[in-house]
Amino acid sequence: MRAVELIEKKIKTVAEAKALINAWKVTGKTFSFTNGCFDILHPGHLFSLAQAAKEADYLIVGVNSDQSVQRLKGPTRPINNTHSRALVLANLMVVDLVVIFEEDTPLELIKSLLPDVLVKGGDYTIEQIVGAKEVIAAGGKVIINPIVEGFSTTNLIEKIKK
Repeated sequence: MRAVELIEKKIKTVAEAKALINAWKVTGKTFSFTNGCFDILHPGHLFSLAQAAKEADYLIVGVNSDQSVQRLKGPTRPINNTHSRALVLANLMVVDLVVIFEEDTPLELIKSLLPDVLVKGGDYTIEQIVGAKEVIAAGGKVIINPIVEGFSTTNLIEKIKK
């Protein structure tokens, strides 16, 4: 099988991801989870994903659907559609699986997958991170990565407009 075909196979439904997670757990493997819109991938995203990948054996990335991004960011977003954003993430070596979610937050996805490590970038407290309570209650941990200053999708879009 060619590498291009393998990349598409990294994009999974929740049910497919759960089946893989169950297989990983049988072999004692762990997985971390992070999420976002990832509209225009930039070095800040890459840093955060690399940090999240270091936390466990596998990394699953939750990606907001187009409708979810529009509700969160406004009618002119996303720039890239859901499949394009998922495909770009699936091309990254540090990303093992990509799961798309429709809700505004990944809470239901996190509750369904229950990662060993929940990783979020930003200036959050654990109390502010969606799904943190559920992950901790299940015996997992929550990691907050620092934001890489100078990188923002919104700022990139504004720069392009000028």
